[in-house]
Amino acid sequence: MKKLYAFAFLLVIFAACKKDGNAVPDPKEGLQKISEAYAPGISTKVELWAKNGLSTGYNQLFVILYDSVSNQAVTKAVIKILPVMNMEMNGMHMSHSTPCVQPESDLAENTLFPFAAVFTMAGNTEQNKWSFEISIKRDGQTKTGIARLGIKVGPSSPERVKMLTTAEGDKLVVAYFFPISPKIGINELEIIVYRQQNLMSFVPAEDYLLASTPEMPAMGHGSPNNVDPAYAKNGGYRGKVNFTMTGDWRINLELTRSGQKITTFFDLSF
Repeated sequence: MKKLYAFAFLLVIFAACKKDGNAVPDPKEGLQKISEAYAPGISTKVELWAKNGLSTGYNQLFVILYDSVSNQAVTKAVIKILPVMNMEMNGMHMSHSTPCVQPESDLAENTLFPFAAVFTMAGNTEQNKWSFEISIKRDGQTKTGIARLGIKVGPSSPERVKMLTTAEGDKLVVAYFFPISPKIGINELEIIVYRQQNLMSFVPAEDYLLASTPEMPAMGHGSPNNVDPAYAKNGGYRGKVNFTMTGDWRINLELTRSGQKITTFFDLSF
């Protein structure tokens, strides 16, 4: 009888382990909720998630949708996102947007709809406030709903975004993004370049040639084996940068179009 009880106990433990081993990971693990709101008229709750708090420069974000009646995740929907900065200056109201990389698919990735925004200025006061206007058309529905989510955007230090004006009059937003934290050795590097059409519209600038040169100004040296960023998609130019040691680095950038060059740089420490 004791052997029978022992065998049954082992079966319970094995079943529990097997169940845990097949558990689906929480898609929100490692993320923090930034904001939430409801989209009137389409029974949808909208949540905004990110790995860290938002700051000026390139930010990866995720939208999660829930049916507000059943509380079940909505995994198929056409989503359009418009960042809006509302400013009050000397009694006057002004609004403008910023570059935004839209979700690439109407199908969620494990309930997440990934997108990105390049914030050009901080906004966390009553006078300067960012928000997202998120337009949603769920699969099988005819109506489109809009959710408005207030957010706070802090400054980045060192600065992770630059606004440039070329000799031809192009207004560019330039930012950088490391898919992983910088490390000694070869790092993937992405430079994001968007052209401003007007205060509310930004489009990928696909027609520039980029050259990047890392250096350590205090040490008086650069590094070998770098790869200049080449255009990939969504305003992103992908290359490689080699950091030979930890410390204060500067990535010098040269952007060329139709023979006209403009330069800028980004500082970073790790």
